[in-house]
Order: sequence, then C-alpha cells, then structure tokens
Amino acid sequence: MTPDISKALFARLRRQVGLRCGYCRTSAVVVGQPLTFEHIIPRARGGASDENNLWLSCRRCNGHKGTRVEAVDPETGLVVALFNPRRQVWSEHFSWSGDGTRVLGLTPCGRATVFALQLNNPDIVAARLLWVAADWHPPQE
Repeated sequence: MTPDISKALFARLRRQVGLRCGYCRTSAVVVGQPLTFEHIIPRARGGASDENNLWLSCRRCNGHKGTRVEAVDPETGLVVALFNPRRQVWSEHFSWSGDGTRVLGLTPCGRATVFALQLNNPDIVAARLLWVAADWHPPQE
C-alpha cells in the first residue's frame, strides 16, 4: 500500500472491485499475486490518489498501461481513450474468445486497450489455456 492511499480506501476499492483485474478480469487468486492500485489518470499525468481515480489491476496490466491514457485502435487507426474500469462496463467493450483464452475488443476503446495493455500476450494466453482446462477461466460475470 502506498502512503497516500489509506487502508480504508483500499478496503472500499476491494469491495467495489472484488478480486479481479479491472482490465483483463483475471482473478488475483488464479495468478497468486495481489492486485495493485491503478491510477486511471496516472499520477505522472496529474491524476490524484483519490477514490474516483483509483481501481485495482493485475501487475501485468498495470505495467503495460504505465502512463498511458489513450492508444491507437488497430482497426481504425484513430487514437482513443483507454478503457476506464471505474466509468465503463467491461462487457460493453470486451468479450472472451470462444475458447476463453483471448480478450476481444468490441469497440475502438476496447481494441485500443487490448493492444496497449497486451491483453493477449502469448504468455498470458498460454496461462489462460491452463486456467480454462481447470475451469477457473473465463470469469463468469
């Protein structure tokens, strides 16, 4: 926990988010690592450490997002805002492939987020294949 985020705020976020990454929806239990604080507008871009700008994400997604707030939609070539897990509904922008191993972007925002956060990196897709076989994935929302 960072000094500017209180235990009470962390507890509220956990109640709101549960134990799944706001971007890839992977369970912290499945990956065996706690979720990290995600500044939707990164501090490096002036984002605050208050509840309206925080969510929880896995280390992989948080690391790939970095200081990004927008990315190119690979289908249209337009620069669009990344998915905001606090304000947007995951299922309106993403779905799972038939085999449950790939995140599919349904909108420009979804496609840009899949691309920027590398949601279908070969390593995570291989891991998801194992999780699907164990009936741990994809998440049932």
